[in-house]
Amino acid sequence: MVGILIHKMNYYDFEVRIAYADTDRMGVVYYANYLVLFERGRTEFLRSIGLRYRDLEEKQRLFTPAMESHVEYYAPARYDELIKVRTFLQELGAAHMVFGSEIYDENQKLIARGRVKLAIVNLLWKPTRLPPEIRTILEKNLQK
Repeated sequence: MVGILIHKMNYYDFEVRIAYADTDRMGVVYYANYLVLFERGRTEFLRSIGLRYRDLEEKQRLFTPAMESHVEYYAPARYDELIKVRTFLQELGAAHMVFGSEIYDENQKLIARGRVKLAIVNLLWKPTRLPPEIRTILEKNLQK
């Protein structure tokens, strides 16, 4: 899971086109779907630095349930619009991580911003520390 090279990346961007299924009756992204976009961003951020959620769970037996989330909405994202999701690691505690996310429209206008705090727990749902090699990778990619 942990590669030999440690990549430094303060954020990860990906683009996605809004599908009809992501919108509400008004044709805008349903508010809870922003949390789904944030989740996809976290997954891809970790993958981009050589970590995978799957490996954390299957090999390390570590899990990251959400403890809290917050979203601020500035403008609507609409059906068929191409948006950019930016994800970054804001905080790394003893047994938690905080990821930040920003979503931009096609004109690079900020349309939503949020954060999700994740616990780091073992199979018994007890808070646990990350293995040193994983913590080192995350620390190198912590946004300062």
